[in-house]
Amino acid sequence: MKKVYIETYGCQMNVADTEVVFSILGAEGFGRTEDIAQADVIMANTCSVRDNAEQRIWGRIEQFNFHRKNRPGVVVGILGCMAERLGEALLESGKVDIVAGPDAYRSLPRLIAAASQGHPQADVLLSREETYGDIAPVRLDKNGVSAFISIMRGCNNVCSYCVVPYTRGAERSRDWKTIVREACRCAADGYKEITLLGQNVDSYRYEDLDFAGLLARVAEAVPALRIRFSTSNPQDISDAVLETMASHANICRHIHLPVQSGSDRMLEKMRRRYTRAWYLERVAKIRSLMPDCAITTDVIAGFCSETEEDHRDTLSLFEEVGFDAAFMFYYSERPGTLAARKYPDDVDLPTKTRRLEEIIAVQNRLSLESNRRDLGKTFQVLVEGPSKRNPDELCGRNSQNKMCVWPDTAHKAGDLVDVTVLSCTQATLRCELA
Repeated sequence: MKKVYIETYGCQMNVADTEVVFSILGAEGFGRTEDIAQADVIMANTCSVRDNAEQRIWGRIEQFNFHRKNRPGVVVGILGCMAERLGEALLESGKVDIVAGPDAYRSLPRLIAAASQGHPQADVLLSREETYGDIAPVRLDKNGVSAFISIMRGCNNVCSYCVVPYTRGAERSRDWKTIVREACRCAADGYKEITLLGQNVDSYRYEDLDFAGLLARVAEAVPALRIRFSTSNPQDISDAVLETMASHANICRHIHLPVQSGSDRMLEKMRRRYTRAWYLERVAKIRSLMPDCAITTDVIAGFCSETEEDHRDTLSLFEEVGFDAAFMFYYSERPGTLAARKYPDDVDLPTKTRRLEEIIAVQNRLSLESNRRDLGKTFQVLVEGPSKRNPDELCGRNSQNKMCVWPDTAHKAGDLVDVTVLSCTQATLRCELA
């Protein structure tokens, strides 16, 4: 049996895709290994959202090539967004045998067979139909606690800074019946939590079913499972989705709602299709229906032509919303995007870095304030496993996706336990068993 080793980079969707790849290859007789030295096929499932993600992959390709040179017959492959973006240019490096885009995973057995005979292979054809809805993923969660379920692929928004529409293709939604079946299979296999994934879950539509309808059907099909979803787009998240969340106790009280900027001028230039006022209205609606719902976000500092006034608008929006957490980055120009073609990357790196540091400082304070408001509260937490720092402690996340840590040797991964918050940092709630 030939063994396959895969490293996964980037978003949760890439993790779900790697699970699909293992399933496709497993059906053709390939085994999975976590030891690169034992692998006959070495692959990386890659991300292209930021330049540093791609630079990291180039570094790993050098390491993969070491095994390729020292163990004749080893095949090296690059999968996912970077493969789609660079295509045969990766093959031209002479260090890669296979390049497969996100819609080409069914062809991997054929590509590997040809590459094993000394014929490098590339398949980066994007599809308007492929959803892998019939593939039963090989789950990577070793604890068997949480599972990802992809509900759609691609994106039609074409935000000016974003490479995803070019690397993952047009939006297409998966048959809702296969999604419900997969959720039921997760429940039967002992999983306690599922996350529904899409580049923009709120634009899900299969026949006459929208995301609110899908969310309700999944929640009702697996009432014992906790349900999360990611990612929402502020222009598309509907009252119906929020009302569905509010009416189902097993849907977690957390929404990741990327804002990207607090400046209307920047939002328009980013092609985000909503305004600051619209975003704040959505936040108000969330909190009116679910006062306990955590709201997290993404933000980009130093986008093309961003001024100090635009930057202050972002800082003030953070203060007004009071995000529970955020993913924060400075702008990284991606070749082929509208911004790269149309707008000069004219904010210098020191300014980008300073603005990002100022946003991080504000969010660190807001995260600590959010966690301090939880002092004395009791939450139900899904145990993920031992704390990294102390084997006599367990850790897990509450419904709001906050990490909780507490002394405990009686429970195990997958248990649901009640804990009371005693203290906190900006990143963690320190608890005791309730």
